[in-house]
Amino acid sequence: MKGFVKMRQAKRLLHNKFVLVLGGSVQRSMYKDLVRLLQTENFLTLSQLKSKGEHSFESDQLIEGGCLGLMSNGIDYREVRQYHSDHHLLRFYFITRVYSPYMQTILEDLRQGLKPDLIIVSSCVWDMTRYGLNCLENYKENLHRFFGQIKTAVCHDCLIIWTLAMPLAKQIRGGFLVSEVSHLGPSLCTDIIEANFYGGQLADAYGLDTLDLHFHFRLSLQHRMPDGVHWDALAHRAISSLLLLHVAQAWGLVLGDAPCASAPLLPSLPPPPAGSAGVVSKKKRRKAKVKWFPPPPPPPPPPRTRVPGPAHWCPRFRPPGNT
Repeated sequence: MKGFVKMRQAKRLLHNKFVLVLGGSVQRSMYKDLVRLLQTENFLTLSQLKSKGEHSFESDQLIEGGCLGLMSNGIDYREVRQYHSDHHLLRFYFITRVYSPYMQTILEDLRQGLKPDLIIVSSCVWDMTRYGLNCLENYKENLHRFFGQIKTAVCHDCLIIWTLAMPLAKQIRGGFLVSEVSHLGPSLCTDIIEANFYGGQLADAYGLDTLDLHFHFRLSLQHRMPDGVHWDALAHRAISSLLLLHVAQAWGLVLGDAPCASAPLLPSLPPPPAGSAGVVSKKKRRKAKVKWFPPPPPPPPPPRTRVPGPAHWCPRFRPPGNT
């Protein structure tokens, strides 16, 4: 697994940190890979990637929704998961709209409860397909509402990363794409580019960090699953590495021998271990016809003033040195 952030690096970076992930099914897989990376170097399996709403995943716990409630593909589906160990706390909320009455309850939880150190959030595809004809304009308005309120609900030193939606295929199928809106499928892959551009610009204007996953995976389409929406285990480990490298840079930390953030993570990867969901047949690779062109190195980032804030202790954590 050369080229990926390692388990020991992830555990050290997120030591005594509360990480919150907000989003849909792709973000749920991001959460799952982070949980797995904190415990093992192994990749997610195909069944783990496909599962939703299960009682437990890798020692985490289903808090709300999922199999405890109504399992559906509707906009009212809920799933709240949480993983905690002596030194790590990760929580995931499944959302279908970037700003809604449900999002308001999440923001209120953040105001009243334990403050996260890191928030990873994305919402785009559901917003663009399930909320009427003026979905794009409504999406833009909701982005303003969400970005304006998320900053006031958390501590000033909380790192918030807005991740742009990943590339979609021209022919897709998924839980969000019900028959009533199936006609939107062919144009959705280009619609999200406009939505990504607006969301990225607006997040930057509000002082949030952005991670352009659409750019990073535009040449890695052979790692996209057959449904044209989701991604395999190799892609999700690469996403975890990109996220953790971004976090380390934002906090002014060094991850030892971690890969360079500007280096492509997927082209030089070895085959995944047996049973993982990253196996792609040679036949499929030939059909993909994707050539690798490493992106040019980015310009040096401006100096960052953000520093890691003091750890927010709670009964789940132990102070360093107490094992």
